[in-house]
Amino acid sequence: MTLKRILICGGAGYIGSHAAKALRLAGREPIVFDDLTSGHEHAVRWGPLVKGDVRNAEALRAAIREHKPDAVMQFAARIEVGEGEKNPAHFYDNNVAGTLNLVRTMLEEGVKNLVFSSTCAIYGDPERLPLTEDLAKRPVSTYGRSKLMTEQMLEDIGRAHGLNFAALRYFNAAGADPDGEIGEEHDPESHLIPNALKAAVGLGGPMKLFGKDYPTADGTCIRDFIHVTDLAEAHILAADKIASGNTSLQLNLGSGNACTVLEVLNAVERATGRKVPVDISPRRAGDAIALYADTTKVRAELGWTPKLSDIDTVVSTAWAFHRRAWGLADRAAE
Repeated sequence: MTLKRILICGGAGYIGSHAAKALRLAGREPIVFDDLTSGHEHAVRWGPLVKGDVRNAEALRAAIREHKPDAVMQFAARIEVGEGEKNPAHFYDNNVAGTLNLVRTMLEEGVKNLVFSSTCAIYGDPERLPLTEDLAKRPVSTYGRSKLMTEQMLEDIGRAHGLNFAALRYFNAAGADPDGEIGEEHDPESHLIPNALKAAVGLGGPMKLFGKDYPTADGTCIRDFIHVTDLAEAHILAADKIASGNTSLQLNLGSGNACTVLEVLNAVERATGRKVPVDISPRRAGDAIALYADTTKVRAELGWTPKLSDIDTVVSTAWAFHRRAWGLADRAAE
């Protein structure tokens, strides 16, 4: 089944805006629902913007009745791990209660297809690698617990009320739209690649490297970076899949590639032609040694293959976006 009209909650944010563009390019109609507390109005370019909070049932109801979506993609959430530890009530209110309110309103209005933005953080410290979907769920952060709690809630509601849902467990979303129209614009920015690019061009001083004493080839953590455009494509395939089969899915969404932090910094240096200055800091509590996905299930279920998720493409697309955003487009490498 091909869904034509999709309501994107959190569609003015990093991943949501890329999903909106991917939907439009696929001939679909994206409708963005966002309160713009962390999203950007200038990133809403491929369909209408409805300003609202997912915790506001009446605002959601009005948007659903006006636009009559076939499915919903739910990206609206708090994501900063440190913030979650300082203010867990705020996280649970946004991430769990907000999604509950959204699902309740959807079902009341006859919309039964949901793609939910989950995370590999639900696994916590993995018992084996690569990570498969059947591993124990032992999140070590409020953020991870809020996403796991929401997945469990969706399972219960799905059984009782016929909700079709796909919970997509992201690894490290990275990169930018290959056309350079949108990219990563978090404030504050805590993600590795934008911060490494900033350090390389002298914006904000050296990058903090948290731990160089891990038991890995170069002493730094291992992570799985998936290009945001590949991520967006998987959301469209997942929406069509659950609507066609009246089913639910829980899928890891990564590239399947294991990449150390130093390998990422090397890719940044290749893209920018500049050295990345670093300050080596102690390990952060809760940082796993290695996290990377087994993508067997998502490839089989969705027929999906990442096309842009090699680390050099991830970094080069991010660099192309940021050098324009930072006014560096005409500056030669030094």
